Amino acid sequence: MGRKAKKGSSRYYFTQKTEDAIVRYNKETRAFMKNRIYNDHIRRAFDKLVENIIHTFKFYYFDVSSEQVKHEVVSFLVLNIHKFTEGKGKAFSYFSIVAKNYLILHNNKNYSHYKQHDKIEVLDWNSRIKDKHKQEDIDDLNREYVNQFIEYWENNLTNVFRRKKDILVADSILEIFRRSENIENFNKKALYIMIREMSGSKTQHITRIVNTMKKYHFGMIADFRRDGSIDTESTGSFL
Repeated sequence: MGRKAKKGSSRYYFTQKTEDAIVRYNKETRAFMKNRIYNDHIRRAFDKLVENIIHTFKFYYFDVSSEQVKHEVVSFLVLNIHKFTEGKGKAFSYFSIVAKNYLILHNNKNYSHYKQHDKIEVLDWNSRIKDKHKQEDIDDLNREYVNQFIEYWENNLTNVFRRKKDILVADSILEIFRRSENIENFNKKALYIMIREMSGSKTQHITRIVNTMKKYHFGMIADFRRDGSIDTESTGSFL
């Protein structure tokens, strides 16, 4: 479902109708109909989404105008529109993440800093997996661990977290892991911004949930290193 907006909200441009149009666009095979759906129902939403992100997060450090940057990011969204899957998160959140990813990686002032100092920490968990194999084997292990990590939390989220706002934050963190192919070069600050936007929670609350999930992570990674897998049905045994 698309994100509901209050009357007068700046997000009123990206509604459930927008998300439905994106789903129709991806299912449509005729080029002229795809163009019609995009121009009539998606273009304005993408334009406003990118424009708001540029100004909200002050992505001003480019060699070209903000308008040209906006066109580049919108083009990138269209290029990746087919990757959105109905039922796996909100379209608004998904395309916000994709747009921010592009802008952070291409922001001239911060790009080298992110590359050298603020490698993704997602909380830097999967980077802890070390092995003597070749790099591609390590990457495969990382992906497999993350997949099992996600499966464990999908099975146990409401067993570990009881309060609705805690569950919302934890699920937002999981959503980032689910979309990790699009955000693998994000830094910690950017990830927290996304989680705040997705969950509506403050940084202090997010940090508390992250720390709880980290405690489980340490037990999971120990099992994964020892056995090559995680007991994704288990609850509480990792603490």
